[in-house]
Amino acid sequence: MCGIAGCWGGGDGARCVEDTRARMRTLRHRGPDGEGLRRLEAGVLGHTRLAIMDPAHGEQPHVSEDGRTTLVANGEIYNQASLRARLPGHRFHSRSDTEVALHLLEERGDAGVEALDGMFALARAAGGELLLARDPLGIKPLYLARSPGGGVRFASEMKALQDPGDDLEEVPPGCVWSSLRGLRRYYRVPEARAELGDAEEAAAAVRRTLERAVRKRLMSDVPLGAFLSGGLDSSAIAALAMRELGRLHTFSVGVAGSPDLAAARQVARHIGSDHHELVFGRDEVEAELERLIYALESFDRDLVRSAVPTFFAARLAARHVKVVLTGEGADELFAGYRYVRGLRGEALAAELRRSLEGMHNLNLQRVDRLTMAHGLEARVPFLDRSMVALAQRIAPELKVREVGGRRVEKWVLRRAVEDLLPQSVVWRDKAQFDEGSGTADLLGKIAASASPPRPRLGVTPRSAEEDLYLQIFASSFVRPQALVPNLGRWLPGEG
Repeated sequence: MCGIAGCWGGGDGARCVEDTRARMRTLRHRGPDGEGLRRLEAGVLGHTRLAIMDPAHGEQPHVSEDGRTTLVANGEIYNQASLRARLPGHRFHSRSDTEVALHLLEERGDAGVEALDGMFALARAAGGELLLARDPLGIKPLYLARSPGGGVRFASEMKALQDPGDDLEEVPPGCVWSSLRGLRRYYRVPEARAELGDAEEAAAAVRRTLERAVRKRLMSDVPLGAFLSGGLDSSAIAALAMRELGRLHTFSVGVAGSPDLAAARQVARHIGSDHHELVFGRDEVEAELERLIYALESFDRDLVRSAVPTFFAARLAARHVKVVLTGEGADELFAGYRYVRGLRGEALAAELRRSLEGMHNLNLQRVDRLTMAHGLEARVPFLDRSMVALAQRIAPELKVREVGGRRVEKWVLRRAVEDLLPQSVVWRDKAQFDEGSGTADLLGKIAASASPPRPRLGVTPRSAEEDLYLQIFASSFVRPQALVPNLGRWLPGEG
């Protein structure tokens, strides 16, 4: 994983270099292992590196053999081996997966982005054009800022784009942006079609697809582990990874006595992982809350609540590994949230598609920012493009199903993985990360003495607790009002 930054147009080359270096310093946490910068006639591309693939030789920016194309990228390309085999006319300087993107885009132009299987945000400069692209679901972030003078700046995080007068916006998921042609969407979450209604067939397909998705995400030249909350999603991922690797580090956090810690221990014993856990309390959360909100780039109450355990889990994991697998995406694909239990048929399918399309600036933003704050890469097998396509074909009644007089969420996923885990885990009731870890109660106590909420930055906080986070957010950034239009918000009743 890495951070990318740069500028394009606007004239002053020396100023562009200086500005890009400043943005790279802001993004240093995303890439503590090295950095690179290349000045071009029309702009500058910069990169901070977290060395995962080919640590010794995978430095960026990548430059083509003729020197005409330059690329910087953040993320992982899981089909890099097959793509490399289709590019025999090119000379590769490393085993880095992202170097494949350089030569692929040389061959196919921006259409080459559609062949990349992975999570990525990239910038390519060739001739007089800057191209920015983002993976289909927005797992990896990318923002751009247009200056009054006509230049464009880009970076992996909003905090690196705080120049007065610039208009800040995200590059949307599944899109390519060109300095010459504007924005083009190359991917949309498929419409739900309910083609797969047989329970056993659907469960078998989910299992096969998940196994493949986990297997491809084990690609790494550095130590790899998995977050383990003790819930269904992370437990299934950890169990499958353990089967492939034979040894796996797992990580769990929570307040003393929290249900997640107990459940994670049970799963770790069952699968035989090398398990690590961290217990945190009020003092630790209060000490890190400002840093956490600055890293998260949001003040949304529910997002902050779930970010707390993610922050501490990432801190713990970074002591042992550089890559972790996580369970994000299963709730959106298979109806894991409590509020959707009452939905049926087309209404359920529509809501799941909406939540998938909004993940990029909610749960995916949380996972990206809080892991990268500790120089840790997170991979999300459930959001493999093939899993998204499959889930959109499964009938809604297999996702939330009546069992013993109650509606059970993620039913088909539970059936798909029930042989991997203890039955008490497979059929455990859904608990939000902030609830199972004990964070929600702890934060409620911290915010108990907060002042009544009042509007700030054009936002009306939904509670005194959220107002506390908004105050911290407002004081954490040079231009906090520029970030607000790009933030996701959990809707009342979600979660």
